[in-house]
Amino acid sequence: MDRLKTLQTFVCVAEHASFAEAGRRLNMSPTTVTRSIAALEASLGVALLMRTTRSVRLTEEGAAFLERARAGLAEIDSAFEAARGSRLAPRGTLTVTAPVMFGRLHILPVVAEMLGRYSDLRVRLLLLDRVVRLVEEGIDIAVRIADLPDSALHVQRIGAVRRVLSASPAYIKAHGKPMALTDLRHHQLIAVEDEVGPQRGWGVEGGARRLPRLSINNVDAAIAAAVSGLGIVRSLSYQVTDHLAAGRLVPVLDGDQASSVPVSLLFHSGRKNQPNIRAFIEVAQRQLALTGVGQSRATAARA
Repeated sequence: MDRLKTLQTFVCVAEHASFAEAGRRLNMSPTTVTRSIAALEASLGVALLMRTTRSVRLTEEGAAFLERARAGLAEIDSAFEAARGSRLAPRGTLTVTAPVMFGRLHILPVVAEMLGRYSDLRVRLLLLDRVVRLVEEGIDIAVRIADLPDSALHVQRIGAVRRVLSASPAYIKAHGKPMALTDLRHHQLIAVEDEVGPQRGWGVEGGARRLPRLSINNVDAAIAAAVSGLGIVRSLSYQVTDHLAAGRLVPVLDGDQASSVPVSLLFHSGRKNQPNIRAFIEVAQRQLALTGVGQSRATAARA
């Protein structure tokens, strides 16, 4: 069994969820593709794909194997590229995902610069406020704002944001300004439901806890509620920058040094030197450094 060819066949079938489509793309007959995958599964002793008359989808073992197979193929591609000494310009399609607001404010300018610089590059930008699985959804690079667990994927830290508390001037005038985290139990709190637990991150520990009177599953709407005077909202710093600058919101407990939340790029291990990925990292680091979200070159080099 030609392992390299077999891995390429498996990845193609998994990415397109079709034996027939993989055959067309690889210039192989569907029968040959089917036999190749069957031989691979037999050699591994596990089922990688679940087949029905209407669909082909990965098993749990198949998803894990696909992640490593793609990483391995990317390493091989990188080795050939390095051996040739080539510095190929970005080309083809780069698929990127990012949180909606962060993507609109900070990633869209990155994409715009790349499209302007590389005429053979196409970008598919998916702005989604949910965790996207890179392998299953065909993502090349994901922007994540969180502390990330260890995985087989490569994490490139490019910046950080802070969690901040803010409220409208009208709310502060009516209810007063909390001077300590424990004072929050006496205030109207606006919660964003994507955070687990009713008090997560509020700092209201022990004693008489106060549940938020308003919970919203969309951060834009939660911030709008704070602007309208309904209470104190907890958000990421970039999400309220314009409101703070315009005076629609004022910081609460501004002296409290909330821990920073890393902004990272997540992509398949071994693809860092792939032209599309390399160019995106370079442009993103430069663009974010101009906004205050990014980190210095020295810090980035150590990340």
